[in-house]
Amino acid sequence: MYNYNTKGVCSKNITFEVVDDKITNVNFQGGCPGNLIGISSLVEGMTVEEAAKRLKGIKCGSKSTSCPDQLSIAIETLVLNK
Repeated sequence: MYNYNTKGVCSKNITFEVVDDKITNVNFQGGCPGNLIGISSLVEGMTVEEAAKRLKGIKCGSKSTSCPDQLSIAIETLVLNK
């Protein structure tokens, strides 16, 4: 289980697992429930590289980041750049 404390967004924490190079069990603590459940469902089973690539750089309003972007940063930091 990976655990990442987010920065600059409404959600405070993201947990997820990687099984056979695929993202699973993504859970955001805080934030907009419907959107974050949707993101979690969409990345379920996606490879770590593909998920990080698709989510990277997405912004939320005037913020320089977003919950999806924070998930990409978590994947890069905890899994890909280990």
